[in-house]
Amino acid sequence: MSSRQASLPSLSLENVAVIRGNRLVLCDLTVSARAGDIIWIRGANGCGKSTLLRLVAGLLTVTSGAVKAEGRIALADESLALDANVTVKHALQFWADMDDASASERSAALADMDLQGLAKIPVRFLSTGQRKRASIARVLASNAEIWLLDEPYNGLDSASCARLDQAITSRAASGGIILVAAHQPPSINVALSLVLDNQGVAA
Repeated sequence: MSSRQASLPSLSLENVAVIRGNRLVLCDLTVSARAGDIIWIRGANGCGKSTLLRLVAGLLTVTSGAVKAEGRIALADESLALDANVTVKHALQFWADMDDASASERSAALADMDLQGLAKIPVRFLSTGQRKRASIARVLASNAEIWLLDEPYNGLDSASCARLDQAITSRAASGGIILVAAHQPPSINVALSLVLDNQGVAA
């Protein structure tokens, strides 16, 4: 049986600034989320959307301000993070085992992203859209309380976009927190639509 958080997930960023190299990527950013919230992050390339997600994931550190997160976190970004030399099923199983996910959760993730027919195909043979769906399925299988999705709709057809919408809304309904960084406006109901300007400030 998978382990679960005893308390509800939460997330807060208070007056956060991030400098990478000599560039101020995020500035004076304050955001909070509680269980059931979907936050949709928009902005032009380079405005700090990916930096924000990587910061919440713990892959970057703040220059100033504070980030507090309660709950297990799963990130899907441009890095596939799946072994290209094994099948889709085994690649997802590796991460599911790391996350202590159950067999039913792994199977549900494959079904939710319509990957059952590709389960025995090596990851290296997947198309761009299929790789994107596999990356998202890895997050779904983790059953993490906080999902961080960086441009998850890129490369997906309309049917896969609808599946992703359903997965996001279902996770929120069960008490998760989802941050989506995307160029397009939200296609689902969100708690907050956050637009970053070219200096990483909420517009």
